Amino acid sequence: MQLHSIHTGNFKLDGGAMFGVVPKSIWNKLNPADEANLCNWALRCLLVIEGDRKILIDTGIGDKQDAKFLSHYHLQNTKSLATALHEIDLNPSDITDVLLTHLHFDHVGGAIQRKEDQLLLTFPNATYWVSEPQWENANHPNRREKASFLKENIDPLLASGKLKIISLPSYQSDKELQTIHFSKHISCIVVNGHTAGMLLPKIKYGDHEIVFMADLLPSVAHLPIPYVMGYDMQPLITLQEKELFLMEAVKNNYTLFFEHDAVNECCTVEQTEKGIRAANLFKLESLY
Repeated sequence: MQLHSIHTGNFKLDGGAMFGVVPKSIWNKLNPADEANLCNWALRCLLVIEGDRKILIDTGIGDKQDAKFLSHYHLQNTKSLATALHEIDLNPSDITDVLLTHLHFDHVGGAIQRKEDQLLLTFPNATYWVSEPQWENANHPNRREKASFLKENIDPLLASGKLKIISLPSYQSDKELQTIHFSKHISCIVVNGHTAGMLLPKIKYGDHEIVFMADLLPSVAHLPIPYVMGYDMQPLITLQEKELFLMEAVKNNYTLFFEHDAVNECCTVEQTEKGIRAANLFKLESLY
């Protein structure tokens, strides 16, 4: 098995929205804002090469939206997924699977590309995977979440014939997180607080278990339980899911891989007097 961190650039989001009820006087020390109250965040994907399968987890924002849309997010140091893959001697056509944690535009946008007046799959030979609750939610969104689901991302997936919907068991427990099997070395933890049916891929890599955190924990700064984004649809559910996950992460010595932390790529966690916090901060490549 091989793992590759795929960094396609940074973007900016409002600091208050990213930290919810946490006062700026606290979160600004963790991720300093600019004069417009915007903080810098990463667009980081993960490529898992597992036998003949090349599985890309999430796809960033992409570049097909118009200039007005992209101007809201102040993209910096961007590169296309094709460019990032070329750097590791791969092409978009080599990708066999795209596993989407959820369908918000900053996670699925790069899955679709615009060629002249057509919207086409960026990875023409890949199967695209998304959970059933998330697919239903994206196609019938509530008013609060609707702006995160763009038709330019959703409709081409359905039209492609390459979309696979992952069914989830109906049983849920408030004492443990639901996990489903995806491949030989990948399972997915299911969480619902940020958005319905979000998947957190957990990769067995040698002696390590690496969890792709998506938006349950956007960054190291979000480790404290109350630090929940204003973007979350069910923040009280997120609180519960964070607590369950972090206890599991300490017990099993998980490596947390951050999609949006602009500084820290990975960490392990430990119990401290202040709660569960980062133990070691490191790059994914240090595990190779």
